[in-house]
Amino acid sequence: MTEPLLRIDDPADPRIAGFLSIKERDLTGRQGRFIAEGTVVLRMLAAAHREWRGIAAEAILLLESRVAGVAELLAQFPPDVPVYVAASRVFDAIAGFNMHRGVLALGRRDAAPGRDALIAGLPQSSLVLAACGISNHDNMGSLFRNAAAFGVDAVLMDSTSCDPMYRKAIRVSVGSVLTLPFAREGTAAELIERLQTAGFVVWGLSPRGTADINAIPPAPRTALLVGTEGEGLPETILSQIRTARIRQRPGLDSLNVAMAAGIALHQVASINGRI
Repeated sequence: MTEPLLRIDDPADPRIAGFLSIKERDLTGRQGRFIAEGTVVLRMLAAAHREWRGIAAEAILLLESRVAGVAELLAQFPPDVPVYVAASRVFDAIAGFNMHRGVLALGRRDAAPGRDALIAGLPQSSLVLAACGISNHDNMGSLFRNAAAFGVDAVLMDSTSCDPMYRKAIRVSVGSVLTLPFAREGTAAELIERLQTAGFVVWGLSPRGTADINAIPPAPRTALLVGTEGEGLPETILSQIRTARIRQRPGLDSLNVAMAAGIALHQVASINGRI
């Protein structure tokens, strides 16, 4: 980053319009743009920008006290990405609430491959995390974080799942949403059919699963499917695929979806030599 820092003294400055009222814009959408929050996520954004993953940074906004601590990170962005700096009072007025991290970036996700194209482009040895009906952004972010940790090649969701580009999902994923290929479209039944046609063995995670998670055998192409919080995968879906359960002590209905996915991904990644 060789360009000078740009001082912002007026929260209404049009140059930082994309950062205004973050929480309200979370609800109304940003038309292909997203907010990256915090130093770790900013680092992931820099990596995605460099590697041409369809992710690009448009601007960075920093609390003045954070500039020195992220100077090395800023150097990883192209010089045409403007870096704005504001005092605490102005920064909070821009964002609409107290941003303790003091590090924000505005990015965009350019045209990305759709579900079918993404599946067609996966390597012969692949691990996919599939999800249907995930409605909680914390869970969505955690699913992506687990997927990145255990070597998942792509995350595929049905259209009823929440948007992983939502600010909180990106933050909880510690930026993994920005570096993992994903697609969100169609129905769960369509997703299963496309995966099976492409040679994937699809395992659905459920407390009602017929096999223990340790019984999942190695396979060149495996997809783990998780369902909505609470109800999980419906019987109409479970009847189409192999199912596995995670043993636990009696008395609790089920594990959190992200926790269950993490345990299952670790198991499958281990038996297939991915970690």
